[in-house]
Amino acid sequence: MTATPDTPPVFTPTERAYLAGQPLARLATTGPGGGPQVRPVGFVLNDDGTIDIGGPALSRSQKYRNAQARPEVSLLVDDIAPADDPVAPGWGRGVEIRGRAELLTLDAPPMYPDFFSNDVIRIHPRRIISWHLEPDAALG
Repeated sequence: MTATPDTPPVFTPTERAYLAGQPLARLATTGPGGGPQVRPVGFVLNDDGTIDIGGPALSRSQKYRNAQARPEVSLLVDDIAPADDPVAPGWGRGVEIRGRAELLTLDAPPMYPDFFSNDVIRIHPRRIISWHLEPDAALG
């Protein structure tokens, strides 16, 4: 779904459930020379549909500086469905979230409080693309 300023995209219940069950994502940012940078990250899907990305000493990382300079980012969460999956057994499935990054310092880390810093990259989704999560989209 592509968002407009008045209608941000909304995760389906199936997408929310999938994201809640995944511990790791990959964040794509644009580096100083204009090239892509992709890094594994921990994340949390917030009730309001934003996504918080954390990490140890996050504000000192290149991904943080990249998001600060060029806030258009993409987050990819994917895996291979188990063999007994009713939708797409043994196939790749996932969710890509394209959006705008906001850099924040929270009162407490959104995840792994003994390891992650209070700094987060919050993604405001503008487009959500998912595949092989819903029966009507399976193996089409």
